[in-house]
Amino acid sequence: MGETRDDVYEEELVDYEEEEEKAPDSAAKVNGEAPKKGYVGIHSSGFRDFLLKPELLRAIVDSGGYVLLTNGSIDAVFFGSSSVQHECIPQAILGMDVICQAKSGMGKTAVFVLSTLQQIDPVAGQVSALVLCHTRELAYQICHEFERFSTYLPDLKVAVFYGGVNIKLHKDLLKNECPHIVVGTPGRILALARDKDLSLKNVRHFILDECDKMLESLDMRRDVQEIFKMTPHDKQVMMFSATLSKEIRPVCKKFMQDVMSHGRFYFNFEPMEIYVDDEAKLTLHGLVQHYIKLTEAEKNRKLNDLLDALDFNQVVIFVKSVSRAAELNKLLSECNFPSICIHSGMNQEERLKRYKGFKEGHNRILVATDLVGRGIDIERVNIVINYDMPDSADTYLHRVGRAGRFGTKGLAITFVSSAADSDVLNDVQERFEVDIKELPEQIDTATYSIAVLIEVWVSQFTMKASVWRDIGGWDEGKLKVDV
Repeated sequence: MGETRDDVYEEELVDYEEEEEKAPDSAAKVNGEAPKKGYVGIHSSGFRDFLLKPELLRAIVDSGGYVLLTNGSIDAVFFGSSSVQHECIPQAILGMDVICQAKSGMGKTAVFVLSTLQQIDPVAGQVSALVLCHTRELAYQICHEFERFSTYLPDLKVAVFYGGVNIKLHKDLLKNECPHIVVGTPGRILALARDKDLSLKNVRHFILDECDKMLESLDMRRDVQEIFKMTPHDKQVMMFSATLSKEIRPVCKKFMQDVMSHGRFYFNFEPMEIYVDDEAKLTLHGLVQHYIKLTEAEKNRKLNDLLDALDFNQVVIFVKSVSRAAELNKLLSECNFPSICIHSGMNQEERLKRYKGFKEGHNRILVATDLVGRGIDIERVNIVINYDMPDSADTYLHRVGRAGRFGTKGLAITFVSSAADSDVLNDVQERFEVDIKELPEQIDTATYSIAVLIEVWVSQFTMKASVWRDIGGWDEGKLKVDV
């Protein structure tokens, strides 16, 4: 019955090939168009041959890149820039539609944030970009990234809308100070749009993060589709996830158009598609993975032993239900492991408060459900513990991707307490071609922790960015700053 509903609904998805209306005349950026005056090219081992606004370059430096300025030329890269950024950003900043699959923790968010900020021309009272994601915490995080990279774009306004907050507050904000970029969860965005408080008629950039999660759920897909139909035909669509099955890819493409307009001319463009068909490449290279076979009754003692023995910056412990999250959090606190928990049973204000506290490093141990299993980026997390086995190999991949992000080292430990758990673990090993061994009695800290090195890097980058600001911006002096 469920499959039938899925098939029926898929037919309702917008397919631009079937539409008879002509593409609008509004121009999209295409190859060969002269760069806007004042943009600065990057030439480095990180991002080559981009044309980014100087305001974005400056924000990149502040966020932890390095700068080399000699003889008036600027080189800037992200700290540890990734191949997915190299592939996607040059096309995305030209307005091209993008479907991107890449391993967790490799900077997919930066692709759509920088690409959108590069192209956007803020108009008072108009929403130009819309980003949808499946959880409130992820929406908050993405909004923060837009704010971080738009620091030197003072006229640009960003807002985040999600459930659990009085909708009147959101309506008042839209009425009094309409943002240019809106980030939110589908339910709240749809409610605001249906009530005519949020106008989507000027949206030029439509983005889905963790798109497979939203499009595989029939209810959420309906919401996304209804929102999509409220936006103009002529816009850029970008979709991202670490897991994009062959079954969901055609669904994603139905949201894409293959015609871009430039004045009176039309150009045929297939969306840029980046997939990882070799699933072995989806696991993080710096992530050490182990399992422990034990009974359900032995889990608490083993968890205590691990937290005593392991050298962690921050650790996320995943469980399978709200009640288990609350109980385990209580138990850890009683055992002198000050932890916090995040789950869907909390009110939004408390969830966000705890998420911010953990992200800012005020707490070192987080007990969570799969609510934070996707997309959430906490830089200091170097250990993930699956107290309860995830329900699928995909969920496992997203969970363990909270550690070892952006090429850093990390450790994932999974408790195996049943035959069903063993089946999931075997599926993980077969699909991703990874050999997960039993946790040894002794494990070398150097294989999963680089805490001291990270602190040194952060200190150096912060100092250099501060110096860079103090010397008066991008046009003054000749300064060499490197690591």
